[in-house]
Amino acid sequence: MKQKITEFIYSHREELINTVKELVEIPSVKGTAAQGAPFGADPRRALDKMLEICAQHGFETACHDDVMGTADYDPSGDIGLGILCHLDVVPAEPLNWSYPPFKLTRRDGKLFGRGVIDDKGPCSAALYALYCVKELGFPLKKGVRLLFGTDEENGSNDLEIYCRSHELPPMVFTPDGSFPVINIEKGMIRAEIRGEYPCGSVVSFTGGSIPNAVPDKAEAVLRGISRDEVRAAVTANSTGALLTVDYGDNGEITLHCSGRSAHASTPQAGINAVTALIETLNRLPLEDGKQRDILRGLERQFPFGETDGRSSALKIQDNQSGALTLTFSKFSMSEGKISGCIDIRYPVSAKLTDVVDRLSAALEAAGLSYGKNIEEEPHCVPEDSEFVQKLLRVYEDVEGDPGRCIAIGGGTYVHTVEGGVAFGVERGDTDYHMHGNDEFITEEELLKDAVLFACAIAEICG
Repeated sequence: MKQKITEFIYSHREELINTVKELVEIPSVKGTAAQGAPFGADPRRALDKMLEICAQHGFETACHDDVMGTADYDPSGDIGLGILCHLDVVPAEPLNWSYPPFKLTRRDGKLFGRGVIDDKGPCSAALYALYCVKELGFPLKKGVRLLFGTDEENGSNDLEIYCRSHELPPMVFTPDGSFPVINIEKGMIRAEIRGEYPCGSVVSFTGGSIPNAVPDKAEAVLRGISRDEVRAAVTANSTGALLTVDYGDNGEITLHCSGRSAHASTPQAGINAVTALIETLNRLPLEDGKQRDILRGLERQFPFGETDGRSSALKIQDNQSGALTLTFSKFSMSEGKISGCIDIRYPVSAKLTDVVDRLSAALEAAGLSYGKNIEEEPHCVPEDSEFVQKLLRVYEDVEGDPGRCIAIGGGTYVHTVEGGVAFGVERGDTDYHMHGNDEFITEEELLKDAVLFACAIAEICG
């Protein structure tokens, strides 16, 4: 079976890559809601294109609530497996890319373009996997449904809308993670920071732009602080972040801090510009008052370089899913108002209410308050489940490597899907530049993905 599937997929290499090309050329970044396009015109265009391609390959297609598309192969009359993919992508700045982000580029065995790894390449691989099973006539006891969403990158509201009136198949995997199988995803808290202060030495502070990443930029405007005092504080910097200074004609001084970004699930890989700049400000002779107390309180509770939350009584870990991570991702002080964000990924052994209570207490100790944004329970599927074990066997057979389950701090498309797991498509420690410039996947890996998915369909539904 594996040999027949491999031969079929590789004989359709150009068709598969051309499907990826057609999808990449649609810049399906979330846009303004419109009639028939709740997440913008381009995500809807991508959805329509994918459904058109699926129909051309002989599948029964449907569009649901203008947010989710499906393509069915159901000779048994009973859908047993769902493969959940998404067609929306994060933005791309062409000036920062070596190749046009919304045009597929083939070079040295790689495919470059926004979405080739997340998630348009995997979408296409899933389509050709199902097409392979259909064309080769493998007998199936259960049918298969491909699902194509349009809002995964911005909260998965598409999936929530779909599930209000439709049931997902009893088994679901998404190619929106890593191989072999991701069966555990930590819980997530995205907390808003709220507060007020009387203006003091810091005229304004702004840092971070997205809630789920280590901030790589921050700046503060100062007044009433001498140049010598600022130079001394900058000279004492040992964080690894880069500090630069602008001296204004009006006596104000602007401190700029550059760090290194990283995903909030792996904050230890970054250099946090927000906490580095707060540390620097606290070396200055700031004016007495609540503003100074808040900055000192924030450094006590969330010091630079600490990513496990221990200073806030949040150091929690277990053998199953690892340690809690905490990222101070956004912070703003302006005109007496304070706002910001803290991102926490907590292990499966922790209770959501307990983590929220501890974080709330830490913010109160700094003179601020907790605001609810996202509060998600962990996601866990037993490793010994028949579904997971079949996926692991397929992985071992096709890849030739031992299959194992993985726990992650990030969230995949199945985080809220009962029994859902991630099966692919990232491998090992390869940096595919997902969400970054020059995102890529190798042609060989794309073809192997399709083989893996076809073998999984045959194993699970046959």
